[in-house]
Amino acid sequence: MDVSGPVLLFDGECGLCVRCVRLLLKADRRGRLHFAPLQGGAAQEFLRERGLATADFDSAIYVQDWARRRETVLRFRSDALLAAVREVGGVWRFIAWLQVLPQTCRDGFYRWVARGRRRVFGVDDAEALYTEFGFEQFITPPRPAAK
Repeated sequence: MDVSGPVLLFDGECGLCVRCVRLLLKADRRGRLHFAPLQGGAAQEFLRERGLATADFDSAIYVQDWARRRETVLRFRSDALLAAVREVGGVWRFIAWLQVLPQTCRDGFYRWVARGRRRVFGVDDAEALYTEFGFEQFITPPRPAAK
């Protein structure tokens, strides 16, 4: 499935990441934001094309326009999440005020949370998101979590 518009690439095996995507899917009433697990085929191809890591994910990645993904600017870590909540809109836009904080502070906190996310939130399976929300807002099906 090829779409235009913004896509958030996320760790499809991270419990915290899957929960955040679930919240964004519920909040995105306009259906403008699309998602792809970093372990999925489309994301893996994109990561290889852009010379980015294809394993051991430590960042969400916001692609502003998936149809122009080869030349579009990418946002990582806190910038990726803030771009996603701005896109979703509604009350979530209030979280975007965090953009005024220095990026080094925001990303430092992001990295701190990322280091412990699996220990605290466990491993999850992004496949459950399809059951709950359908396929419309996903680029490719997530790969089941390793057991």
